Amino acid sequence: MAKMHSRKRGKSGSVRPVGKKKPSWMSRTPRETELLIVKLAKEGKAAAQIGLLLRDEYGVPNIKALLGKNVTAVLKEHKLVPKLPYDILDLIKRSLQIRKHLEANRQDMPARRGLLLTESKIKRLMKYYKEMGRIDQEWKYDPKTAGLLVDQ
Repeated sequence: MAKMHSRKRGKSGSVRPVGKKKPSWMSRTPRETELLIVKLAKEGKAAAQIGLLLRDEYGVPNIKALLGKNVTAVLKEHKLVPKLPYDILDLIKRSLQIRKHLEANRQDMPARRGLLLTESKIKRLMKYYKEMGRIDQEWKYDPKTAGLLVDQ
């Protein structure tokens, strides 16, 4: 798939397992995996980080094949989903870092463009999540108060 703000192609990702069922070599039960997901979420890991940790360190190739639901659904069941989605929070962190950089380097025009593109992505995602009902309709991104949303 092409990248959003350039005419280049993105990096290829990892290949998902072929089967839609639990592999025969896997020793973890669905209950153990679910408890592990909850434990990692309480440690402050994002859903994407939990999936990577389960794949790389715990040998769970496909959570959906094992549990019948994805990591976010498990987090919703246990009421561990944050108020704002992780992708918006990560973009807000990036925009704060760029703003901090621009205070020290006012003439950095590529950084200024990067800030513009990052905040455009934030607004686009905001619109999507409002339509999906994931965030409140009244919520707005304000760069001045964005630092309060993110723990730095």
